[in-house]
Amino acid sequence: MFLYLASAGMLQYKKMGKLEHMRFFHLADLHIGKNVAGFSLLEDQRHILHQVAALVKEYTPKAVVLAGDIYDRTSPPAEAVRLYDSFLTELAGQKTAVLAIAGNHDSPERLGFAGRLLQDSQVYSYGPFTGQAQVVTLEEDGLLVDFHLLPFLRPATVRPFFPEENVESYLDAVRLALSARPVTPGRPSVLVAHQFVTARGQTPQRSDSEVSSVGGLDEVDAGLFDAFSYVALGHIHAPQRMGRQTVRYAGSPLKYSFSEKNHQKSLCMVDVQEGKVEITALPLTPLRDMREIGGPLDALLREEVAKEQNAEDYLRVVLTDELEAPDAMGRLRHLYPNVMEVVYENTRSRTQAGFPLLEERRQKSAQELFEEFYLTQNGLPLDSTQQELLQGLLREGEVRL
Repeated sequence: MFLYLASAGMLQYKKMGKLEHMRFFHLADLHIGKNVAGFSLLEDQRHILHQVAALVKEYTPKAVVLAGDIYDRTSPPAEAVRLYDSFLTELAGQKTAVLAIAGNHDSPERLGFAGRLLQDSQVYSYGPFTGQAQVVTLEEDGLLVDFHLLPFLRPATVRPFFPEENVESYLDAVRLALSARPVTPGRPSVLVAHQFVTARGQTPQRSDSEVSSVGGLDEVDAGLFDAFSYVALGHIHAPQRMGRQTVRYAGSPLKYSFSEKNHQKSLCMVDVQEGKVEITALPLTPLRDMREIGGPLDALLREEVAKEQNAEDYLRVVLTDELEAPDAMGRLRHLYPNVMEVVYENTRSRTQAGFPLLEERRQKSAQELFEEFYLTQNGLPLDSTQQELLQGLLREGEVRL
């Protein structure tokens, strides 16, 4: 059997011997039920999950790992729940274990519902944190592999379980949670986590569809995971490693913003042997791509242009006309039914980009302008005392803006 091996960002062939090994798939950030620009992506998600199930049938992994953000919101619509149920049922029919954790978009309680009953069907779903990672040990060809399931953690989630510890940061929270259930020496171990993981100050490539961190407070350094053979991460939508090759974000299986338009979506196929891990990227092909097109409106409305690629794709259209066309969105959707956004890039837009707030600033009071300036310079707003002082100065005419 031949596998593509991830090495220094490139894929290369290598022949695999008959050694005992266990194979699993690593996915994350399904965001089932997500809407983008008013478009439901359930049909696209159904297509991609069927594709994953087909790959399971072809490559026969022991397990499918889902590293968080199963749903797009804590109260998913009924259609999203039915789709996830159908996916789990399809995998259970192939005798494939499912190892899932709650991400920051999920409701831990909903995801963990009926968890003990589902284990009879090899579905291990870890929602609410209970003081330590949940460990599931799977066996394949005589090889035992421990999967440490760690749902998304905040410091406040962990503090009640470690009352004598000072849990101030996300790094503290994850470190304490892992210390409560250390790895078994001499046995391959896989960590499944959903955190913002960095590597010695290197931050992952991000996209607009992710929740932004504030000041790096949620960073967890990958060095914390050195004891694990492989780290299956969720939270970031671009597939990538963090530090060593075996600490990886699977990325989302679909594009969820136009900042992801150049991503090649895939899942990670991981083969674990004693002292060795091999990683294969299996590409995923969407029902509709998310891409950007541009040019004059009249040119884009030509049928031969629309037929050059899939006109059903989700599109961001950049018009270069100097004058805004009436009902450009409506006219474009006659040929491109899934246009999500229309913007102009012309002489006027480039000029406005140089002075984006000029007209807005003209309409603001002197006090509003000063408050903006103070916030920009100091990173903090005026407090109530400072606001009263500023108002007094303006009234007395001692400040002219």
